[in-house]
Amino acid sequence: METHMLLTWSLLCLLLRPSAAQNPAPEGVLNCCEGDVLLLLDSSGSVSSYEYSRMLNFLSELVRPFSLGEDQVRVGLLQVGTQPGLEFGFDTYSTQSGLQGALSNTKPLRGDTNTVEALRMAKESVLRPGTADGARAGLPRVLVWLTDGVKPGDVIGPMAELREEGVAVLVVSTGHGNYQVLRQVVSPPVENNLYFVDIDHMSIITEDLRDAIIEIIRAERINVRDISTNSATLQWRPVLSGLTGYYEIRFAPVPSGGTGGGGGSGTGTSPSTGGSQYQRLTQSADSSTARLTGLKPDTSYTATLTPESNEQAFNTLSVTFTTKPEVLSPAVVSVSDSGPNSVRVSWGPLQPETVTSYYIEYSALPRGKLHAVTVGRTQNSTLLRDLQPDTTYLVTVSARHASGKERAMSVKVCTQEVTPALADLQLTTVGSDSVQVNWKGSVAGLRGYWLTWEGQQTPVPGQRSSFYLPADSLSTRLTHLPPSARVCVSPIYRTARGEGLCCTAQFQSASAYGYQS
Repeated sequence: METHMLLTWSLLCLLLRPSAAQNPAPEGVLNCCEGDVLLLLDSSGSVSSYEYSRMLNFLSELVRPFSLGEDQVRVGLLQVGTQPGLEFGFDTYSTQSGLQGALSNTKPLRGDTNTVEALRMAKESVLRPGTADGARAGLPRVLVWLTDGVKPGDVIGPMAELREEGVAVLVVSTGHGNYQVLRQVVSPPVENNLYFVDIDHMSIITEDLRDAIIEIIRAERINVRDISTNSATLQWRPVLSGLTGYYEIRFAPVPSGGTGGGGGSGTGTSPSTGGSQYQRLTQSADSSTARLTGLKPDTSYTATLTPESNEQAFNTLSVTFTTKPEVLSPAVVSVSDSGPNSVRVSWGPLQPETVTSYYIEYSALPRGKLHAVTVGRTQNSTLLRDLQPDTTYLVTVSARHASGKERAMSVKVCTQEVTPALADLQLTTVGSDSVQVNWKGSVAGLRGYWLTWEGQQTPVPGQRSSFYLPADSLSTRLTHLPPSARVCVSPIYRTARGEGLCCTAQFQSASAYGYQS
């Protein structure tokens, strides 16, 4: 009887034992994905301890369902403070228990919100493409930025650099962020990747944000990057690695009435790109990218990827993207190094593959003589010389394209005034035979000054003295001068001496001060 009761009690305890997983993973999430997710957490002084704990709990629930490991999802945590710090990198935790323990023990950094420095660290060390090699090369990378939105700094440029390197950027703001700034930093579509939420209700966006991450790092996927006017790069997970087979790629313009997008990812079975216009490529089994060339500008395309292998069946993947509009050079003309007689004109972008030459015309306004110069297709600037000082010129840069097209852009430039090399010469007598000499001058372009004095009322006619002063000298004192000495200062240029100024010092008595021009 006692044995029976003991067995019954043991069975009851076993049935009532709580599950080790307090939050079971959503169905279909555990083994769905492969990629790197970097959590960028604002832990500066503007985030209270309560808000910080809520943010950590949110991140913990966000990543809890994912399977971690080299062939699954890797998670890193970078904190933002005065000195941002990498709490743990992608290779630190390969189990959820380790990751969850690390998140629960994370402490805030405090200090300033130095998001720009944190993004630099992310770009150069954490999310750098070279940090993923071997089987992980080409896998998607995601940055999830959790911020209170208070003074994040100038993040638009650094975020754009990350996106250009293929990093998908998602943002969660707890209510104080500038929407216009944040919408510029997230990856499209904005409605899926940008969230504003109250700190006490963050759980309501957990599933949506997780779904957005899954869409990016889903293992069976294809995306498009490096889209230009006439080319694009397909990128996919190398599912044929270690197998025999190849990838078949087809791409063609979307038929009239179809829809296109600005590049992205796609999953599932592709629509047919049949017909006579599609192009076909094959890539080896160990490939993960392919460059599509010969595309038309501002055109929507559908591309399909079919992994072919006798060992295993795979789905055909598809993606739709739109090439960039054609931009004919010159699209921008700028001016620099402006002087009294010259100015440098620059233009871009350089398109040596399509441009044969550049033709620059310039004339003084309103009706000056027209001048012209022609430069080669690899040159993006030229120095216009022999211009008139303090004059407005109209400069037109024309690009002659191999296709026969010609594009021109004009800009007004102003030359600088000529600054006198020497002005306002003054003599102040000091005692009965000394004088303080002062002048104003322009140091630019000068090699120095030549100072000469000559006695005019002296028993020794022609008494004279000269000496050199460096270009940064704007004063000197002369002693033992004869009465009515004539003092002259002249600027010295590289090739000649310029026109100078002269004054006469009068020594009538020991108390007399003054000069006479």
